[in-house]
Amino acid sequence: MQLEPRAQTLLKALVERYIADGQPVGSRALSKISGLDVSPATIRNIMADLEEMGYVSSPHTSAGRIPTPRGYRLFVDTLLTVQHLNEHTVDAQQMRLPQQQPQKLIANAAQMLSSLSQFAGVVQSPRRESVFQQIEFLRLSEKRILLVIVDPRGDVQNRLLLTDVDYTPSQLVQSANYLNQNFAGLTFDQVRTRLGSELRQLRDDMGRLMAVAVEAGSEAMAEGDDMVISGERNLLSVSDLSSNMTSLRQMFDMFEQKTGLMQLLDVSSKAGGVQIFIGGESKLVPMDEMSVVTAPYEVNGRIVGTLGVIGPTRMAYERVIPIVDITAKLLSNALSQS
Repeated sequence: MQLEPRAQTLLKALVERYIADGQPVGSRALSKISGLDVSPATIRNIMADLEEMGYVSSPHTSAGRIPTPRGYRLFVDTLLTVQHLNEHTVDAQQMRLPQQQPQKLIANAAQMLSSLSQFAGVVQSPRRESVFQQIEFLRLSEKRILLVIVDPRGDVQNRLLLTDVDYTPSQLVQSANYLNQNFAGLTFDQVRTRLGSELRQLRDDMGRLMAVAVEAGSEAMAEGDDMVISGERNLLSVSDLSSNMTSLRQMFDMFEQKTGLMQLLDVSSKAGGVQIFIGGESKLVPMDEMSVVTAPYEVNGRIVGTLGVIGPTRMAYERVIPIVDITAKLLSNALSQS
């Protein structure tokens, strides 16, 4: 629903004041800070309309109002004036991301997000392409085989295979040679597709081993995805997030389990650009009082991960958005050159 200009002005003033001091905002205060030349009665009527539409609410303990998740959403989507980081800040942050190992860049970017925002910074590690350069089978014991996968960067993943057949060392070498000679450099999905038509031409036992290896290899490569979180302790000083044991438990469950946060970052990478997930409206955010501002980052023009700031719903979005945006750009540049 499109708000008329006076209602937009009042909602913007209310959200900005509430973000600044965390106290419900009354009509008298809005009259002073909004700059509108209208009567207090008019302001009260407009605020009553905003409350009826679900953009603000009235806590029981105060006559003032606070923004709802819907009000925050309208604010960040249409009313927000984003600040720009000055050149000195950008240059200083660029110096914190020199050319170095990718994992070090990821950790530095998470620390940068945390220190600039004073909240928690999170960076999803670049997703692995499930491509293998070489596969090897090592017989550990009867019906127990270690699958060794080497990717194009030289990283190694291991997976234990429990088989129905006791394969001989020569069978294992033969199977590995077949996969390496015919499929090296392909993704496991591509191998699965091509093997489907070729397995019928192979001996049954060998074919089953290769099929199991492809499935296990795909899972092993997917498990390489992870994230780096920095500044979780900053959130302990945010009363909105740490005011009671339930909130603290929800917050640290999120950091410990990571699965929900990883899902949120995955969704963000598909949307492109800066995304804002507001607690109370997004099922991906575990707490009503929490928001996550994210942006994807790239390597050589291809999106490989997402980073962001985790903080209270009552955060200064106009300041956090450019922090997330410029960090994504700086990390993209550094990774593309490393």
